[in-house]
Amino acid sequence: MLKLIQKRFALSVKGANDFCKGVFFTTWLDIALMLPAVFAFLFLEEYLRPVLDPSLSVTHGIVYYIMLGVVFMIVMYGMAVVQYRSTYTTVYDESANRRISLAEKLRKLPLAFFGEKNLSDLTATIMDDCTDLEHTFSHAVPQLFASLISIVLIAVGMFFYNWQLALALFWVVPLALAVILLSKKKIGESFKSGYLDKRGVSEQIQEGLDTIQEIRSYNQEDDYLSTLNRKVSQYEKMQTRGELLAGIFVNGAQSLLKLGMASVIIVGAHLWVAGVVDLFTYLMFMVIGSRVYAPIGEVMNNLAALFYLDVRINRMNEMEALPVQQGDVDFTPSGYDIEFMDVGFSYESGKQVLKSVSFTAKQGEITALVGSSGSGKSTAVKLAARFWDIQSGKILLGGQDISKVEPETLLKHYSVVFQDVILFNASIMDNIRIGRRGATDEEVMQAARTAQCDEFIDKMTQGYRTIIGENGETLSGGERQRVSIARALLKDAPVVLLDEATASLDVENETKIQAGISELVRNKTVLIIAHRMRTVANADKIVVMENGTVVETGSPGKLKEQNGVFSHMVNSSIPKGGIGSGVEL
Repeated sequence: MLKLIQKRFALSVKGANDFCKGVFFTTWLDIALMLPAVFAFLFLEEYLRPVLDPSLSVTHGIVYYIMLGVVFMIVMYGMAVVQYRSTYTTVYDESANRRISLAEKLRKLPLAFFGEKNLSDLTATIMDDCTDLEHTFSHAVPQLFASLISIVLIAVGMFFYNWQLALALFWVVPLALAVILLSKKKIGESFKSGYLDKRGVSEQIQEGLDTIQEIRSYNQEDDYLSTLNRKVSQYEKMQTRGELLAGIFVNGAQSLLKLGMASVIIVGAHLWVAGVVDLFTYLMFMVIGSRVYAPIGEVMNNLAALFYLDVRINRMNEMEALPVQQGDVDFTPSGYDIEFMDVGFSYESGKQVLKSVSFTAKQGEITALVGSSGSGKSTAVKLAARFWDIQSGKILLGGQDISKVEPETLLKHYSVVFQDVILFNASIMDNIRIGRRGATDEEVMQAARTAQCDEFIDKMTQGYRTIIGENGETLSGGERQRVSIARALLKDAPVVLLDEATASLDVENETKIQAGISELVRNKTVLIIAHRMRTVANADKIVVMENGTVVETGSPGKLKEQNGVFSHMVNSSIPKGGIGSGVEL
């Protein structure tokens, strides 16, 4: 039962247990809220029956009923407090755990997942969907089940008391619930369309924030705003349609409930005249009937809320069902040679990126991957660190298959420097310390000096404590790249991956960064994507790739002598004025 609840409502084990407790105490609260009707029943029976039947007498005084009223109020207050703690407080705890669980799930997913999803989609799942679940579970779902249970209990008791009047009171309930349940498909489709339209608006806003420079540069503001306005209007239209549709069915069903009260009046009057029931019973059913429809109406409102919630719950279940990268946490490689053995890989079915790729990057050597754009160089480097899992072949590190090693354990042995550097809105000291969290200030500063960072850090008013803005917006491209290299130096991992680390830099910045890279790669296993002649010249081995395959391997000198693909690439990159150190392949 708990597993069913977990899956149906995307809850943790603790959340499912708390949910059951919440339903239990909410049920008792609903029953406790019927105590005023019970009080009225007892009081009127005590004082009204003697009026109708002189043979009866009053046995309890007014003080008794005052004390009984106080007891009932204390019971209702106590149940309200317990119910609040068992629903609202635990729901917020579960919401916090859900967000943490999602973050943990995202941490373990392969990068292929993030390649398929945009930032706004993931943000909406973690923030908006969790908030919607939190609100609905604290205000609707436990109340729905509790109301259903309490209604059944009250109905059973009333049928035992007088089945004719109980039937007149409750015959409309199945009819009203049928209206809601039959409308589920229509309401659900409308809510889903609104949900997708809302995502479209979020994605459009995110795209505008990410590409604001390009939008302004090419005078596309009007086109962008026109598209955004169209998506907002579509979302508003679907939101209005969904609310209107739910309102029509829910309010229509609640209107049917009013027929029940009319039935009680008519049937009760007939039974009273016929002498089947007395006036007191007739009046009591009318009093209780005016109260019993409130939780039934609440059930209908909460059912509509549950239809709204289904889209979010399905999204959470989809996230939880995604396969994660797993492996052994104990990893003791025999050295740090990286070996590709007939590796095949594709980002999506039918589009093979790497085909039977085989080469070895030896420890203590620089292995450079060269080739035209789209040849698979960057993919190979990322696969070497298990950013994705390959479809065929093997990738070994120190003789061990990396697909069998837990990704975070594996990455402890890697330092990675990419062309696109990601920095945080924190100090330079903290941004570099990401390389090794326990590093001292002196160790961070030593890494920064080796990466040639001290040149621009010394000019800053707060030095290493300077906050550099979101993604290092106060730094130039070359400065951000040097901070990235300082991170890698601080980590001091035995394997170094360099993906186009200097491809977009000017000659002066490249010279400074190359000095840092020279220190970074010393005595390490280095796999580098080469775009500059000087990088190729310093490499111990060249791996030439074309169309996802390895076409040549060897030292730079040996490959030049072969007059093959590499030789042609080198010759075609030499300008008429001669070989320059900044020439790209």
